[in-house]
Formats: sequence, C-alpha cells, structure tokens
Amino acid sequence: MSLSAIIVDDEPPARDRVRSLLAEEEDIRVVEECRDGVEAIAAIERHRPDIAFLDIQMPEVNGFQVLRSVPRDLWPAVVFCTAFDQHAVQAFELHAIDYLLKPFKPARFREAVARARATRAASRPGDPVQERLLALLESRNEAQHITRIVVKEEGRTQFLRTSEIDWIEAAGNYLVVHLGKTSHVIRDTLSGLESRLSPREFLRVSRSALVNTGRVKELQPLAAGENVLILRDGTRIPTTRPARELEEALRFS
Repeated sequence: MSLSAIIVDDEPPARDRVRSLLAEEEDIRVVEECRDGVEAIAAIERHRPDIAFLDIQMPEVNGFQVLRSVPRDLWPAVVFCTAFDQHAVQAFELHAIDYLLKPFKPARFREAVARARATRAASRPGDPVQERLLALLESRNEAQHITRIVVKEEGRTQFLRTSEIDWIEAAGNYLVVHLGKTSHVIRDTLSGLESRLSPREFLRVSRSALVNTGRVKELQPLAAGENVLILRDGTRIPTTRPARELEEALRFS
C-alpha cells in the first residue's frame, strides 16, 4: 500500500535531505514540499497526506501551529524535525512521538519512517497516539502561548496578531474576532482558543466573550449585579463576573 507524504522545512538543504532519503522508500510518495507553515497548512488540507516530515522552528508559523490550524481528523503521522528545541525532543520521546534531530543519519531516518508507518496504520481520530500528541501540544502551550490566529477567508490565509485583537465573541460553532472596525470569523470554540491565549493578555468576561485586557478603558456597574466593560473604541461588553474579580484580573494583566 502506497503512503503519501509532505516535507515541510524552511531550509532547502533540509528538504533535499529528506527527499533523497525518501526516494529509497518504495511505498512512500512525496506529494508536496513546503517552504513554511502556511504552505504546510494548505498542503495538509489539499492532499490529506499519510505522513508529514515537519520542521518545528519556522518563521511566522511553527510546526506546532501547523497542527493546530488543521482539523484533527486530517492530522498525518508526524515525524518532527528539529535542530534546536531540546525540550520538545525529550517530550516527544516520552510521548512516543518520533523526531529527527538534525543532522540525522540514514539509519535513524529509516527508523523514524518505520514508526510513522506503524503510527499511520494504527492511527484513528481519538486513538491513544493522537491523544498523546494533543497532550504534548497542550503541555507546550503552558510555556508558549500563541501570538497569532490563523484566519482563512476568500481563498486567503491571514495571521492576526493577538495583541491587535480587541475582543472575541462566540457565535454558535464559530468565533467572531474583532479588530477595530473589522471582524473575522473562525471555526473554533471559545474555551479552546482561550486555553491557547495568554491569560495575562485575554480575560474571559462571560460565557460568550474574551476581551483583550489592554483594550479595556473602563468598568461600569449595571443593575442586578451585572457590569459592563468599555473598550477604548467605545465598545460595550456586558459581563456577569463580579466587579472586584474583574478589577483584580485587570490590575495584574
């Protein structure tokens, strides 16, 4: 059975290295080579590859953000490639997700390919392999929160800096991200996005709203114990959180 693969690395020599080694694997077909994370996201959605040889350290969108930007049911078996992130190397080893530490030897590469084959054969949405990978992504997020949000609209992929976002509101299965006079719709849950954002930068003020703490200008009390946050642009966001709790959170943000 033939397996499809993509190669993702911002360094041409690194891509060449992986391609030449894969040429020796008769059952693996390279369907695309990607120079960055943006191309990788599009390639995964377009080809739904079985295996991805994915660099970690890349400008704009790193290897972890690539996975976060595509639905879990499209995740390929991932062989991470890294030359710098020693913490990630150790974590992947503990979670039984393979990696290649650059520069790697052909024998080590073949071992990684064998593991990727086995992972792909056993992997299904919700299985232990994907759950371990998801757990690793979450554990990394404790130390490194996202600074950009991926937005796909009209055939374009945009990257919104979290520091430029005013507030985010839930709308069914989607989120509306507000930046000044513009807004963007993304498919995500408020709780899911909140877990990836820095708690110092974004505050959950209700069941349906996250607010950039740096955009809050004023807190006003309303009737029946409710309050309203007023942003710099005049936007009023109702909140059911106690005023004292909000004041404390905003003071240390």
